[in-house]
Amino acid sequence: MLNQIEIWTESLVSIVWGLPLVFSLCFSGLFFTVYFGLPQFKFFKDAVLIIMGKFDKHETKGEISHFQALCAALSATVGLGNIAGVAVAVSLGGPGAIFWLWVAGFLGMATKFTEVTLALNFREVGPTGKVHGGPMYTMKNGLKKLKPMGHVYAVFIVLSSFGIGNMFQSNQMASVLTTSLQIPTWISGLALAAMAGLILIGGIRRIANVTDKLVPFMIGIYILGALGILLYNYQHLPNMFALIFEGAFNGTAAVGGFAGAVFKDVVIMGMRRATFSNEAGMGSAAIAHSAAKSTAGEEGIVALLEPFIDTVVICSITGLVILSTGAWNQAGIAGSEMTAWAFESVYGVFGRGIVTLTVILFAFSTVVSWSYYGEQGVVFLFGEKYVPVYRYVFIFFIFVGAVIQLKIVMNISDTVNGLLAVPNLIATYLLLDVVKKSIVEFKKKKESLK
Repeated sequence: MLNQIEIWTESLVSIVWGLPLVFSLCFSGLFFTVYFGLPQFKFFKDAVLIIMGKFDKHETKGEISHFQALCAALSATVGLGNIAGVAVAVSLGGPGAIFWLWVAGFLGMATKFTEVTLALNFREVGPTGKVHGGPMYTMKNGLKKLKPMGHVYAVFIVLSSFGIGNMFQSNQMASVLTTSLQIPTWISGLALAAMAGLILIGGIRRIANVTDKLVPFMIGIYILGALGILLYNYQHLPNMFALIFEGAFNGTAAVGGFAGAVFKDVVIMGMRRATFSNEAGMGSAAIAHSAAKSTAGEEGIVALLEPFIDTVVICSITGLVILSTGAWNQAGIAGSEMTAWAFESVYGVFGRGIVTLTVILFAFSTVVSWSYYGEQGVVFLFGEKYVPVYRYVFIFFIFVGAVIQLKIVMNISDTVNGLLAVPNLIATYLLLDVVKKSIVEFKKKKESLK
């Protein structure tokens, strides 16, 4: 039965993640990069200044600060995709997949900037004073003739919250704890479900209060540990980059010809894992940013930092660690276990402890933030009174994810992720003029403060 489900879900992934979607994500990121004049470079310094509060105004509507919004969104994106997803990409696509992670991360900065700017333009304030936003509200308020598309997106975001933001995270956390500490998967699943449940009842403000402390801490631990490995293996760095650039265009498959091998095993795998990790094109992070006390242009600029931190920095470091230690050539290990092997090869048992702790923190933070994304989809579809029901179902699926097979979880997550991108990208193209107006408003505000 499980084999049949795996085959069925793999077929779904192949259908969704074919040439049209990969091309759309790449083209959209490139188009937004050119259309808005390289926002990755032009607004990078501004993004840092905005987070520091240079442009803040107390009368701006919202519930959380720029930094809290960034941390809430990062806690959703900086998850096990950075540890397990990169390992999957390298094991299936070879070192060249890392190059396409870089490309996807850079282009994703422009995409994230665009979708978040739109979300802030069309967010709503509910009767209880809570702010609601995201691509579904962008479609509802910005594209009134295509309002049903917002409902489609809301359905997808709810479904996706059970995949990328729930089952995959608990699955990998349980896997690492079982390997490292011999803790049964069902116990890990119950523990994560209980911890998440304590946070979920507080909504975005409690989530933000947790993530603005947790995210810097967990990212710092992981990066310091990974940089130590790279320094230890510094003599392998030139060869690693040679493998990455050679593999990006030559591929690792022994059969199938250049075009088929490179596209299927390297480019698509790199794009899938990058999208899984930084969520650019999916529009999900716009939901967290919509709660920020910010104007549209400012928050869009802040959002472009996410793919840079998540993919260009953290995913790259993971990939280099896996290559430098030779973990990607070890038979019988996959996902987060591959990264754990890499850390253990340098630090011993302490290295596995670093990955185990990081996996727990990454999984927990992602689950907590993605629950909010799913909640907002439920609010859009049915209203706030159904949020408690969603939370109970969400907590149940944390446990389910911990005890089922990784391949099935990955296939389900990848399928729904791809579906999220379709209505979101359509909306961004139709509303580009709104983004341009937001940029003009930000520049005027910037000039007025000089």
